[in-house]
Amino acid sequence: MQITAAVAPAKGESLVVEPVELDDTLHGDQLLVKIVAVGVCGADIMRAKTGMGRSEFPIVLGHEGAGIVEQVGEDVREFEVGDHVAISYASCGHCRQCLAGRPYACERSDELNFGGVDYYGGSRFTLNGQPVTSFFQQSSFGTYAKVQERNAVKVTKDVDVSLLGPLGCGLQTGAGTVMHILKPEVGSSMAVFGTGTVGDAAIMAAKAMHVAKIIAVDIFDTRLAEAKALGATDIINSKTVDDVPAMIQEMTDGGVDYAVVSAPANGLPEQAIRSTGILGHTAIIGGAAHADLSMMNDILVPARQVTGVLQGFSLPKLFIPQLIQLYQQGDFPFDKLVKFYDLKDVNQAFEDSLNGTTVKAILRMP
Repeated sequence: MQITAAVAPAKGESLVVEPVELDDTLHGDQLLVKIVAVGVCGADIMRAKTGMGRSEFPIVLGHEGAGIVEQVGEDVREFEVGDHVAISYASCGHCRQCLAGRPYACERSDELNFGGVDYYGGSRFTLNGQPVTSFFQQSSFGTYAKVQERNAVKVTKDVDVSLLGPLGCGLQTGAGTVMHILKPEVGSSMAVFGTGTVGDAAIMAAKAMHVAKIIAVDIFDTRLAEAKALGATDIINSKTVDDVPAMIQEMTDGGVDYAVVSAPANGLPEQAIRSTGILGHTAIIGGAAHADLSMMNDILVPARQVTGVLQGFSLPKLFIPQLIQLYQQGDFPFDKLVKFYDLKDVNQAFEDSLNGTTVKAILRMP
């Protein structure tokens, strides 16, 4: 079938919105979803601009899709035509990690999400007769997506489905990091480094868990103001502070209990770890290229803990409905982060995300 999609033609080039052929033949466990809207994530931007990942260009990106089920495979039991769905990360369902209930750590995660080929092999897209690679087993920068049943989440119909795509990656990653990994005590303290979608989700989750002091650190004043509106009690613009860890240590009389690194910038892991106190726990989400740490002074002697986090250790079919419920209760107001763009304005959405103008861009399908 012919769909309209935003295609990244080559590394560093602007995306082009054009007709693409989608092989809509479904395997038994697959769904055909009419995409209503899709979140723009840093991974989409980095893949387009730097070529991050293993898949070839051209590629149809998008991995925070949400829409309406239009067709189901013969083995599908969980969904029916007309269901509203959010689409999350891909996993195989058969490896040791998946069988142990840890699909976020799937042994085939890199291949399935970044490898560019379908779960069953081959390519789902063609453009002018030539194959186009895919992303996260969904490629939701298009009007339709073919996805595995295990990676789709049925969502309530009393919330606008166009809002819900970002729950499948950025929002569940930030919130899950706090709720599943750090599990902060009531009245504790936390510093969040990077206040994009993931960092703001961590802040909202920390507030929902009654963390008393939440310090947001970023280089954009606009994002820091948004973080404070979402629950941060204190903000620090790291461009204007020479020693952020020293400042946080002073603000908290010895360091925060928890820290979250949600931006892929060198230097942030060190700052976050050194901002925690004795027995502090730091969760690393953002993919900094390296960190310059003293194992003795930064980790061993203060008895600090550092955890690398994938997808917030979240089980999307359970966690996304929980986040929606929190949203409906007013405890996870992620709609305040959102700015909608038409699909044709995808390149503007990328630029606004990079320069801090927009926290979470969502593309509406034509």
